[in-house]
Amino acid sequence: MTVDAFTLAGTTVKPGETRLISIPAARLYTDTPVDLQVEVIHSRRPGPVLLVCAAIHGDEINGIEICRRIVGKRLLKRLKGTLLIVPIVNMFGFLQQSRYLPDRRDLNRCFPGSPRGTLGSRLAYLIHHELLSHCTHVIDLHTGAIHRKNLSQVRGNLDDPATLGMAEAFGSPVIMDAKIRDGSLRAAASELGIPAIIYEAGEALRFDERSIRAGVRGIIAVMRHLAMLPETKKVTTPRKLVPVKAKRSYWLRAERDGIVSTKIKLGQQVKEGQLLANLASPFGGSEKALKSRGDGIVIAVSQIPLVNEGEALFHIAEFSTLRKASDSVEAFREHFDNEPEPENFKEPL
Repeated sequence: MTVDAFTLAGTTVKPGETRLISIPAARLYTDTPVDLQVEVIHSRRPGPVLLVCAAIHGDEINGIEICRRIVGKRLLKRLKGTLLIVPIVNMFGFLQQSRYLPDRRDLNRCFPGSPRGTLGSRLAYLIHHELLSHCTHVIDLHTGAIHRKNLSQVRGNLDDPATLGMAEAFGSPVIMDAKIRDGSLRAAASELGIPAIIYEAGEALRFDERSIRAGVRGIIAVMRHLAMLPETKKVTTPRKLVPVKAKRSYWLRAERDGIVSTKIKLGQQVKEGQLLANLASPFGGSEKALKSRGDGIVIAVSQIPLVNEGEALFHIAEFSTLRKASDSVEAFREHFDNEPEPENFKEPL
């Protein structure tokens, strides 16, 4: 079957060609241009158009390294379809090491945007018009917020079979059925009928090697699921690493301000009534215990031991099959901490 050239932002990419396209996005107040950089890998063979993007929150940098490693894979020479990779969506936030845009708006609440709105609205419109409208599938890479670390997890609208298939293929130990938030990239994709998943792992402004390697592997696995890459027997998955869907989750918040003494770790299984942390005044006095409201697994934890009353400390996910979820988390850790990277993932960048 003959494959047509792929056109993005007025630039034509021929079948079998890889091009880095710079889309003018805005300017700094120094009159320096800021471009949206898109790596376009367009196969000679027909297939889906997958957008992989990172740093829509400018301080969430794990995904940038995931994108960098994906771009250098030799196995992409066997690609079917088109792969669009955008390592940095929020260029302004990235430059300032900030989650937000200069006006403190969250770019992931500005979609679908407008060509005559705020800076965030204009950037969202550009991304929606020049990128999202060309895609058939989306993988959006995130981390926890500042001073908060997330267990590797995939989120999406699991009522949609195509989204569920992508989430299960990714191979993260925990899958979260996440409601679509107004103004998000995922909401814009949903309006266009595009299945989209979010990969959450690690924390802002930090590289986490386990999360990065799992992200690279997960994206490749989704591409195999979409028949963009051929199946292979070289990549093995730990026997007990079976993604488990959480039935619900809840946040535990500080019931007083002060210093936190944490008693549990990220990814740990907890029981109802189990002590998770003690909170106390820095000037002494009695401690206040913070206990789990139910059985579950800790999927996010605050990394700073200083809190104000009401701040989120622990995110607990509950499962119908807690033992399976716990086994999957443990298998995930053991695999990415102890086993050498498969040959298929060692290709030079």
